[in-house]
Amino acid sequence: MSLPSRHPSPRPAATDYGDELAVVVVTYSPGDTLERFLDTIAKATSRKVRVVLADNGSVDGAPERAAERDHVELLRLGENLGYGTAANRAIVQLPREVGWVVVANPDIEWSPGALDVLLAAAERWPRGGSFGPLVREPDGSVYPSARLVPSLGKGVGHALLARLWPDNPWSRAYRQSDTAVTERAAGWLSGSCLLVRRAAFDSVDGFDPGYFMYFEDVDLGDRLGRAGWLNVYVPEAAVTHIGGHATKRSSSRMLTEHHRSAYRYIADRHRGARWAPLRLVVRAGLAVRARAEVWRASRTGER
Repeated sequence: MSLPSRHPSPRPAATDYGDELAVVVVTYSPGDTLERFLDTIAKATSRKVRVVLADNGSVDGAPERAAERDHVELLRLGENLGYGTAANRAIVQLPREVGWVVVANPDIEWSPGALDVLLAAAERWPRGGSFGPLVREPDGSVYPSARLVPSLGKGVGHALLARLWPDNPWSRAYRQSDTAVTERAAGWLSGSCLLVRRAAFDSVDGFDPGYFMYFEDVDLGDRLGRAGWLNVYVPEAAVTHIGGHATKRSSSRMLTEHHRSAYRYIADRHRGARWAPLRLVVRAGLAVRARAEVWRASRTGER
């Protein structure tokens, strides 16, 4: 079934939310990955699942095919609004009975029971605003999906040195590489697969629409923390991120967007005249790094 696109309306009071669950999948020509997502999430929870596809203008027909399933709704946004804005548009249209929302990429494969594990953790953490699973790469390795909110020093050190010196102390601290893989509060959680308490999500006005792609999850985690909520890493719940189907086709643009979002995150938190020299240096450094990454990606593609 299809839902019309419209601008967000005022949110209902947090106390009006029920205990129902919805899954918002942000799509942009997702290919066959979307079918796998839907097949695996059906085994990830014993609860009734309502899936909304927030579609950013797909042209491959995959969302339309998926919407033929009984429990899947298609929200056509008509253009590529970015990840966070698309998720916001879908969440604001959910009925007030929905108090729990999964926001996810379509290229996620769920382990059996994983969503039920996340929901059980939410019962243990009443101040938990977001809950993230352990995220595996296709080769089985664990992606560092629960990290510190990047301070200026750790963030710049990681940004500038991670490629040349992967095991540098700033990157290790930021990724929390030396932290035990156990249920715990984190600074922020990967937005590739995130369970949010709708009341918490609304209390910070959702994702910042200023981020087209990348860093919207870092920003959300930081704002949730500042508002008194916790971002909880739940590694007993596991998913596999099989890789961005859409972003692989436009890697140069995605690299550019990543660095643009990184600058926005830093600049938003260091405003005013006294921080202007720092913003200038960070912008220049990220621009150089972005050009180097785009060049490296183009050379890799030639081979």
